[in-house]
This record gives sequence, C-alpha cells and structure tokens, in this order.
Amino acid sequence: MSLQQLLSQGDALTQAVAAALLAMSVASWVLILWKAWLLRRAGADLPRATAAFWQSDSIAQALQTVGAFDRERLLLPLIAATQGPVPAGLAAAGDRSQQLTRVLRDALHRVLDKLQFGQVLLATVGSTAPFVGLLGTVWGIYHALTAIAASGQISVDKIAGPVGEALVMTAAGLAVAIPAVLGYNIFGRWIGRIEADLEGFARDLREILTPPRSAFGESGT
Repeated sequence: MSLQQLLSQGDALTQAVAAALLAMSVASWVLILWKAWLLRRAGADLPRATAAFWQSDSIAQALQTVGAFDRERLLLPLIAATQGPVPAGLAAAGDRSQQLTRVLRDALHRVLDKLQFGQVLLATVGSTAPFVGLLGTVWGIYHALTAIAASGQISVDKIAGPVGEALVMTAAGLAVAIPAVLGYNIFGRWIGRIEADLEGFARDLREILTPPRSAFGESGT
C-alpha cells in the first residue's frame, strides 16, 4: 500500500496530520531557500559596502556610494539614522555620543529583525514536526489494531503491514524537522557573524561622529 493509499483510507485526523506536515515542509523549505539567498547576498555585500563607506569623503557621499553595494539595506539604515532631525524631549538628553548610541541601537535592531525573520518558524517546525508525526503514528497503529481485533484474525502479516504503514508518519515528521533544525542552526551562525560586523560598524560610526572632548574638560580650566 502506498502513502497516497494510506492517506486516502485514513480518517480525518490522519489526513489532518499529513496536511499539517506538508504545510510545515513547504513553509520551511521556502523559508530556507529565501534566507539562504538573502544571507548569501548580505554576507557578500557587507564587506564591499563597509569599504565604500570608509573610502567616502563625507557622510552625504557615503549614503550615495554605499547604496550601490548595500543591496539588502543593512548599512544604509545605520548611516541614515545618524543624519536624522535633532531629537527633542528626553531623546535629546545626554551628550552627542549618547544620542548617537540610542539612534544607532534602534536602527540596528530593525536591521537584525530583518535578518532574524523566519528563525522562529524554523525552530517551531524543527521542534514540533516529530511530535505531529508521532501523533499520526499512534493514531494509525490504534486504528490498525482495532481493525485486526474486529476481524478476529491475528497474524504477523496482518499486523506488520498496517503498523509499518502507520510508522511512515513518524518518518515524515523527522523528514520535515531535520531540514528545519539544520537551517535554523546554520542561519543562526551566519546571522551572528553579520551581526558582529554590524555592531562593530555602528561603534566606529558613533566614534567618528562624536565631537572630541576638550582635554581640559567642559569648564575649560
């Protein structure tokens, strides 16, 4: 009996479990392919965009030159955040360095949210898909044993077939979970390297835009 025949003969719960595993698989693979493409471009563009920034003569020129390399818009939000309007209220508290720290932190969080998109889905699929498959297996074995008991004919052949077919759901759950777990771990390390580079760039950007302190302090004495 094929998997298609097994599903066609299964009840509503069996078909619902199969549909859930199929949806998880499709969603995770689409996300894996998209994030692999996104992070590959981001990882390749970031060194070039950083080099273009440091070769610029001014922040205004950097905004133009970096845009040609920063296709995923990772550095541009950080640079643009430093050129925003003068903050008012409590946002203006502290010196220029503290103000830059706040705006750069907010911009960095928005960029990292873009890179982290989908990680929760991969983690969820990787942790729940085996249990969803196990649910289908348990339910399938229950129905197989019930059918065997009702027929009154118990033999190895009659048990091995239905139970083996029910175990297919466990294999399907693992087949869905393993790529999701691998993608989550690989992308997590990839994002971590990009995040470290962005944090270093944000610190350097804050330093060059912070007015130097007087050697004699603010009082000038």
